Amino acid sequence: MSETISTLIKERRSVRKYDPDFTIEKNEILEMLEQATLAPSTSNLQPWEFLVFLDAEERKDLRKIAYNQEQIETASAVIAVLGDKEFYKNIDPVYDSMSEAGFVDEASKAVLVGNAHKAYPHAPEESRKNMATFDSGLAAMQFMLIAKERGYATGPMGGFDKVKFAQRFNISERYFPIVLITLGKENAPAYSTTRIAIEDKVKFI
Repeated sequence: MSETISTLIKERRSVRKYDPDFTIEKNEILEMLEQATLAPSTSNLQPWEFLVFLDAEERKDLRKIAYNQEQIETASAVIAVLGDKEFYKNIDPVYDSMSEAGFVDEASKAVLVGNAHKAYPHAPEESRKNMATFDSGLAAMQFMLIAKERGYATGPMGGFDKVKFAQRFNISERYFPIVLITLGKENAPAYSTTRIAIEDKVKFI
């Protein structure tokens, strides 16, 4: 029986120790990423891309870029989440698809497309990067919970040289690296953490 979302959230840990002999099939990783991308995004423009590292040699280089963190090589896979600075290029494909699926009529589609073309292509790059980072973070968190539901461990990693990453793995100017997520079978329990009291973090107005 599937665990409740509340249980998954409480039990998820950022794992650093993985079984290096455990593998996860490409198709299952694709299924999890497909589910993760049901996350909401700015005008549904889905400003994310994923680079999935399986190859051992590629991961040796990635480990160097990630300050020699061993989980890069011992996890079953490492998913690099990239943001799309030019997500406005998705406007027509996304809304064409929604129209073909019968989710919007032509009049509504015209309004949505028109508004999106006015808002995003001319927005400052920094604003577009902020939107892409926020939206990609939603997909990344969703991916980790989906993996947990399937019995896998994950660990988000912000500690890597993003400039060297883009250079080594030939990332086009359109995209920028946000986070690495290790995925695999836990080989040692992750330590538990505490949280600041919610009463100290919330104000009702």
